[in-house]
Parts: sequence; C-alpha cells; structure tokens
Amino acid sequence: MADPAPTTLRIGVSACLLGQEVRFDGGHKHDRWLTGTLATWCELVPVCPEVEVGMTIPRESVRLEGDADAPRMVAPRSGVDWTKPMNEWARKRSRELAAEDLDGFVFKKNSPSCGLFRVKVHPEKGMPARGGRGLFAAAFAAAQPLVPVEEEGRLVDARLRDNFVERIFAYRRARDVFTGRWSRGAVVAFHSREKYLLMAHSPKHYQELGRLVAAIAQEPPAAFRDRYLALYMEALGVLATPRRHVNALQHVAGHLRGQVGDAEQKRLLAVIEDYGRDLVPLIVPITLLRHYIELLDVPYVKDQAYLNPHPRELMLRNHV
Repeated sequence: MADPAPTTLRIGVSACLLGQEVRFDGGHKHDRWLTGTLATWCELVPVCPEVEVGMTIPRESVRLEGDADAPRMVAPRSGVDWTKPMNEWARKRSRELAAEDLDGFVFKKNSPSCGLFRVKVHPEKGMPARGGRGLFAAAFAAAQPLVPVEEEGRLVDARLRDNFVERIFAYRRARDVFTGRWSRGAVVAFHSREKYLLMAHSPKHYQELGRLVAAIAQEPPAAFRDRYLALYMEALGVLATPRRHVNALQHVAGHLRGQVGDAEQKRLLAVIEDYGRDLVPLIVPITLLRHYIELLDVPYVKDQAYLNPHPRELMLRNHV
C-alpha cells in the first residue's frame, strides 16, 4: 500500500501570502505553511486582484460598502469607486484561471477583494457587519464552484487544514478519472476506492453517489460526469467528525477479521476507541491498520484512498 504517487498540484494563492509586497501599505502577509510545506507538493500560482486591476503600491485602502449580497468596493478617503473595474477584471481573471488547471485556491482573509468568509461590509448607516465576500473571491467561486477554496486564517485549524488538503488531492484524483475517453469501469473502480473516505465525511452523500454509479449506464456520459463530480466534491466539503472516522475505521478493521488473531483484533478496536475518546490522533489507528493491511496484503482495503488521502509527509493526521 504505497502513498499517493508524487503529484504537483496547482494552487492559486493571494500573492501577499507568498511574501510578495503587494498590500496597500507596501507590505505582505507571508504564510510560511503555504510556502514551506504545501509548496513541497503544489505549484503556487500568485494572484493579487488589487494590483492586477491597476491599483498602485502603496495605495489608499479600499473597503466593501452597501449591500452584503452585492457590495461596492470603495476607497473611503477619496471616494473612488472600484466596483465596476474590479468586477469586470475578476470575471475575466477567473475565466483565465479556469484554463490554468487549478486544484484549489487559498485566499487572504478579511480582504475586500480576496476574503472568502465574513468580510466586513459598511452600510450607509449603522455599524459594519461581517457578512460579505471579496469581489474576486466571489467571482472565482461562482466561475469554478468545484475547485476547493479556503482562507489562510482558517488553515491554522487542524481539521480545516486537513479537509482542504484532502479536497485538493481528491479533486485531482477525480478529474484524472474523467480525463479523455473515460470508461464506466474506471469510474466504478474509483468510487470503490473512495468508499471509506466518503463515509468519514458524509454517509448520506456516499449512498447517493452509490445510487448514481449504479445507474451509470442510464445517463449521458457528460451529464453523469458533472453530477458525480459535483456530488463528490460536495461530500468532501462536509467536515469529517471523530464519530464518522470511528465508523470508517471500524469498517476497515472488519476486513481483517479472520486474518489476525482475536488479541490483535481487540487491540485494533481498542486503539480506534481511544481515537474516538480523543486520547490519540487519527494517525495512530490509521498507522496500525496500514501495518496489518500491508503485512497481509488485504484485498479491497489496501487501495482505499481513506488510508492515503494525501502524502504522509504533510503530517496532517497527526493533529486531528
């Protein structure tokens, strides 16, 4: 059971997070996990909406104003309204990035152009509220709804970081299956390999995907591909919980029944229970299961993506 073959993914990133001095004050917001860890496995593609739309460095800061669902981007001191040029540029740049085969995007939090969640919007009267989304982030998400996206501020959370990295590698695996002249057999095999990863995220989605795959011959290929990819990525967008991890781990351990002794089986289940009680991180039961599966060459589970969703060197499961 080898780790995933080394793959260079392409991840869009707000340029200031890569240490580029493009912020309004001429500074940056260098994120060393992105450039020091994620960059080992991914090519990072920098994008700075404000500079690319024509703003200078340094420059007057801008903010979102008006309606949170359709905010304006305004420089409050001068009153310059950047809404139209930014929206036009954002739509054009999003189309260009679609051709660059991105596997994900990491945005700068709180930014009026790049903020993905809870960006501050200033109403005409009253206090600002955190209900907006940066203009470029909104345009990109609308143009490429399947591409995994996240903010750098949320990636300090171990579960969210693990989820994002899982999704970018999963997105690449899924797209590879549907590249070129894909076959029904390849899709069935892919879905089978993803079983326990999907169960750890959303058993409901796994069942719905199973029904979709069972009827694969009844739908035009392009329509099936689009429905499967959308539902698959939606499933992985649901955060895996310890309870669902325990369920998936127990199912994997069930494949060892009769191949390991009673004492080893009890030990496996005890370690899984320890994980469920938050006594050990997820990597502990995963490593123990991998040991027996590799030793005994257990069919079916040895190729499960759940046991190898991303390179072990990232050490993400050491913290969840």
